[in-house]
Amino acid sequence: MISFLKISQAVQDGDENEVIKLVEEGLKNGMVSSDILEKGLISGVQAIGERFKSGELYLPEILISVRAMNYGLEIIKPYLINTNLNKKGKVIIGTVEGDLHDIGKNLVGMMLNGNGFEVIDLGVDVPPFVFVSAIHEHKPDIVALSGLLTTTIINFPNVIDAIKEAGLRNTVKVMIGGAPVTREYADTIGAEGFAENCASAVDEVKRLLSLSNNI
Repeated sequence: MISFLKISQAVQDGDENEVIKLVEEGLKNGMVSSDILEKGLISGVQAIGERFKSGELYLPEILISVRAMNYGLEIIKPYLINTNLNKKGKVIIGTVEGDLHDIGKNLVGMMLNGNGFEVIDLGVDVPPFVFVSAIHEHKPDIVALSGLLTTTIINFPNVIDAIKEAGLRNTVKVMIGGAPVTREYADTIGAEGFAENCASAVDEVKRLLSLSNNI
């Protein structure tokens, strides 16, 4: 018998073939697509996130598990279109201007997507005006800025300033991340959030959303 627990475990094992088989069988047996997503696929990703934070898993294992989850997600996407499934929140993410690194950004995006957030990825080398345009277009809850170099994280304030000048600063929370970034630096430039890795980014987004909901 197919169970959500089996789907979750297959995701944690990074067994994409098993995920595909279980999701397809679940749909044939009448499982609700949104339940497969929440109780099976997302549950599995959340579990590996916790194990990563505790030091049990490393980045390559997370990548394999998230990839397996995405295979299952592709199968149920057509079934989700006509449901009332609501995303937990919307996040715009991008690597700031002058920086072409994307591995960390991509991991954060995958983990957020895997945990039920809608993610708009602007790519790398993103100038401030593109972030502003994306905020106008997508109306996100959070803007996540990535930078791997000490010479490029100085562009974080430029993005925040551009958001302020556009009159949008009170509509979004800003979080930052990257190898040279610290919580102290986030406080200095006025960013509400900071994440040191892809797993903690999920927790930080949840925290920032809770702050927004309490306003």
